[in-house]
Amino acid sequence: MSLQKKLQRNLQLKDQQKSYNRSMNLKFGTDGIRGPVETKVTPEACLRIGHAAGIVFKELGWDTVLIGKDTRVSGYMLEAALQAGFLSVGMNVRLLGPLPTPGVAYLTKSFRNQCGVVISASHNDYHDNGIKIFDNSGVKIDRKIEMMIENILSEDITSLPSVEIGKAKRFDESGPRYVEFCKSTVPDDISFSNLRIVLDCANGASYKVAPDVFRELGAETIVVSDQPDGFNINKNCGSTNPELVQKLVKQHRADFGVSLDGDGDRVTIVDRDLNILDGDDILYILGFANPNRLGPWSGIVGTQMSNVGLEDGLKKLGYSFKRADVGDKYVSNLLSKEGWLLGGEPSGHIICRDLVSTGDGTIAALKTISSLVMLDKNPRDILSNYNKIPQINESISVLNKDIVSDAEVKTAINDIKSDLTINRILVRASGTQNKIRIMIESENKKTAKKYTNDLIKLFESKTS
Repeated sequence: MSLQKKLQRNLQLKDQQKSYNRSMNLKFGTDGIRGPVETKVTPEACLRIGHAAGIVFKELGWDTVLIGKDTRVSGYMLEAALQAGFLSVGMNVRLLGPLPTPGVAYLTKSFRNQCGVVISASHNDYHDNGIKIFDNSGVKIDRKIEMMIENILSEDITSLPSVEIGKAKRFDESGPRYVEFCKSTVPDDISFSNLRIVLDCANGASYKVAPDVFRELGAETIVVSDQPDGFNINKNCGSTNPELVQKLVKQHRADFGVSLDGDGDRVTIVDRDLNILDGDDILYILGFANPNRLGPWSGIVGTQMSNVGLEDGLKKLGYSFKRADVGDKYVSNLLSKEGWLLGGEPSGHIICRDLVSTGDGTIAALKTISSLVMLDKNPRDILSNYNKIPQINESISVLNKDIVSDAEVKTAINDIKSDLTINRILVRASGTQNKIRIMIESENKKTAKKYTNDLIKLFESKTS
């Protein structure tokens, strides 16, 4: 081999290695692919994802992809790269604009033989972004399809001849379609006309549609965090900051406060007594309100994070209860396997499979409020029927999430488990951020807090 050919070959190998290294950074986690825009979910990454996913989708017989997004400043940039990847392999693209993740799932299922993609990092701040993918039934793609996409990510990006590339169009009716669907989930005999509701849209994807839903159902709606500027998504607002709505419910003497997250698939609710209702509380209320506890309504799915008090309370109501891994797609998968219709996470991902195929904050809020109106009961009276065990939840940022498997860390966790005052402990690597999440349940809250602080110090000593 001549020197010139050797140099060319070396350059090719280097380019292939660079491509391989870039693709290795793009792995599906708990909720799609997510990370910083500068280093992970870059324009090139989205181009590669669109190209690879498009090849897989065409093999599965899907010829059109719907693309929605939240309000992050990077959304338009990544949308352009993503659609270029899809178009290059002959996939047609329908651009939905800012729309909640469950809205994209709904339209994907409604339009038949198509798939959906959401550009969003959910409850993360604006520095991050991500890609969530739905199959033609409006359900997040399974691991088999994720692996098919991952296996193509390192391949060279090529384009079909111009006559074969896909076409892109904007679909301006996505918001109104989703609003009408949300409204249709409220029974005709339930009225919101006597309700005053504070609604926090997290400066995210729900900022247009969610206010229309509640107002058109007749509620007096006080809307906050509905002025996105690309940078303020989830900033001191939304479902991870329910204290904002709690304060406003008191100020406006509202009946309910509803806090959505950046992409609209999570919710927390505040009642008139200023109690903050998390996903566990919402699941219990929906279970309590349901008179039919047979067949598909005989069981409810939670996650490893669900409070043991919720499990005990639902069993006393006559339900079976099973725990999925953390992540609403795992809740959805277990619901499908069991043939059940209700499940969710403490974070506020609530899946009502009789209505939607994924976590939907707006619909979960509508169903919860409708149930309380129908029962004519205060949430406090219902929730007094089950006892939550005190639970400490903390997280710590790390550079390498594999530290959760460190031998000293495992020993510390096992030592805590041996304490009979501890009900449950869960230490796990976040599937969406570079964090280790710690959950400890115990009737002795001080002991749980002490153990949590001890673990945080241990992680800090290993990351400093």
